[in-house]
Amino acid sequence: VQLQASGGGSVQAGGSLRLSCVSSGTTYTINAWGWYHQAVGKERELVAAISDDGRANYRDSVKGRFTITRDDIKETVSLEMTDLTIDDTGVYYCVAELNPWEPTGPLTNFSPLTYWGQGTQVTVSS
Repeated sequence: VQLQASGGGSVQAGGSLRLSCVSSGTTYTINAWGWYHQAVGKERELVAAISDDGRANYRDSVKGRFTITRDDIKETVSLEMTDLTIDDTGVYYCVAELNPWEPTGPLTNFSPLTYWGQGTQVTVSS
């Protein structure tokens, strides 16, 4: 599975950005897709994820501001980010989870059995 992310950039606080991730290869093996966020000096953290049947879950810090969607025909996962804050600055990675995944309870990181795309930088300024 190959993942190609795009859509990062610079925006002022309160603004919006849309990230996209095109997948290819044996995508039928994927159980969930997600977006990780890595701020400078911090570990990568899954902030939004969607199951192969379209159910989503979010980290509390982005609930109500970020929306993850999946287009099965275009094999694309998107992350619509609104009301961005300086804390949203960092590199965002598109990730595919091979293990079974359910969007229940507080969102935690995917298992180690994942595919990763290259990161895309998001910079939010005041």
